[in-house]
Amino acid sequence: MLRTPMEKFLGPPLMTTIHSSKNTGGRKRFAEMKNVVKIAKFGSIILISGSDFVREVSQAPPDVWVVVILYKDGYPECGVLMQCLEELATMYPATKFVKMISTDCIPNYPDRNLPTVLVYNNRAVKANYVGLYTFGRRCTPEGVAMVLCQSDPVLNDGQYEGEASREAVLEGVRKRFIEKVISQHENDDDGSSSD
Repeated sequence: MLRTPMEKFLGPPLMTTIHSSKNTGGRKRFAEMKNVVKIAKFGSIILISGSDFVREVSQAPPDVWVVVILYKDGYPECGVLMQCLEELATMYPATKFVKMISTDCIPNYPDRNLPTVLVYNNRAVKANYVGLYTFGRRCTPEGVAMVLCQSDPVLNDGQYEGEASREAVLEGVRKRFIEKVISQHENDDDGSSSD
């Protein structure tokens, strides 16, 4: 019978293989898988309602950063930022991302302020960003990541903690941005040579 959450997650066949393995490779792989499961707490944007806010955001553990997007359907700016945050949520599974219809969170919240991003940690608002243009003229996942990590280690892939996490995220964002620019430049060059 499966007892621990890890045993339930892996299932009987894999657990039998792991337990019967006499070599350290099996145990090492099991430890690696256990670490991956521990890190990958979130990995997507969770839709919450007003009644979920306190439990999902305000009462999140102190080591978890929560990024909240207030939005409404039908607003293109909200869709653009939502796409960026969805990509970041998969890249940084140790950071919790939630989305909420703005008026469910704050009654009569003005639509002109959409989208709005709130950043929570340790039961307090650490930052808020009103409107799409706070993330740059061209809203990209890299630009959003840079803004979110300007002063705090908001985004976390689970590999580092604190300031080391912030620096690792910023370095990764810079690297992906450079790779994207080079790739676009190479694609532009390829397209112009066929004329």
